[in-house]
Amino acid sequence: MKIYTKAGDGGRTSLYGGTKLLKSDLQIEAYGTVDELNAFVGLLSDKLTLSVDKSFLVGVQSDLFVLGSHLANDGLKSKIKLPDFPKEKVFVLEQKMDAMEEKLPAMTHFVLPSGHELISTAHVVRTVCRRAERIVVALKEQKQGLGDFEVYIQYLNRLSDYFFVLSRYLAQELKIEEIKWIPEK
Repeated sequence: MKIYTKAGDGGRTSLYGGTKLLKSDLQIEAYGTVDELNAFVGLLSDKLTLSVDKSFLVGVQSDLFVLGSHLANDGLKSKIKLPDFPKEKVFVLEQKMDAMEEKLPAMTHFVLPSGHELISTAHVVRTVCRRAERIVVALKEQKQGLGDFEVYIQYLNRLSDYFFVLSRYLAQELKIEEIKWIPEK
């Protein structure tokens, strides 16, 4: 089977359920950005050699596939049964952050996203996640019937927080001093 179909050559693509949209549609942008986020999570996971639970990141990638499938659905018209995306996933992220934060010093300043390739990569993942969140917020205003937008937005919000906390945790594990942002006066 060939991977290319040529069906998208005219600038349109199909959602689950058959609805065709322009590839520039906000819904396509939403699930495409979630897909991009998933790839960056994989990149970060591939680079990790520290005591970070890589299996958790694989679970995050799976969650992002489920979230993307909900965003790639044509809503109320679709007859496709999608996997659930329960609110408990938000709480799991909070628990993971709490566990890492117990080992971190209090934050006194904003920190620059730098210091080591792993730290910077975690920040790239965080910023792509924030972009995905902004697009899903905008999509919520346009589309109905794509599932529980509140949970999607909460999940993406906590996930970006998770990657920020992870960046700080990585700095500590690597024994790299965080670079504080101190504005010029």
